[in-house]
Amino acid sequence: MQNNNELIQRVSASLEILNVRIARLASALHVPLNDRFALSALMSKHPVSPVVNERRTTMIDLAQVSTGFDRRQGHLREELRGLLILRYHMETTSLNDNGLTVTHQALVQAEEHLLRRGFKPGADGLSLDDFFNGN
Repeated sequence: MQNNNELIQRVSASLEILNVRIARLASALHVPLNDRFALSALMSKHPVSPVVNERRTTMIDLAQVSTGFDRRQGHLREELRGLLILRYHMETTSLNDNGLTVTHQALVQAEEHLLRRGFKPGADGLSLDDFFNGN
């Protein structure tokens, strides 16, 4: 059986990787994850439809470029939504399996690592005070 320090390190490392990607996507998409309305709008959007018949042309049509950019943005938003859901699931599972103390320490450690990597507090949309105090 793992001791708590090993468990905290493992959970923290997984959450850190996930939080870095979430923070980068949110920044690239200009989605302020600390704004509940923006977060709600992100989570309620319908998924982007897949490209059925992609055509390659030698001539660049500005409308196609614009549509491609919009489609790419849609896919990135979809990835961000999925990662937020995955993180929520990981947090819930950790609370159920490992308890409050281990989960809290892992989340704090992951947040500290994000700050050391140059991200602003809350860049990943996770407010530890809100998470643990229900604010």
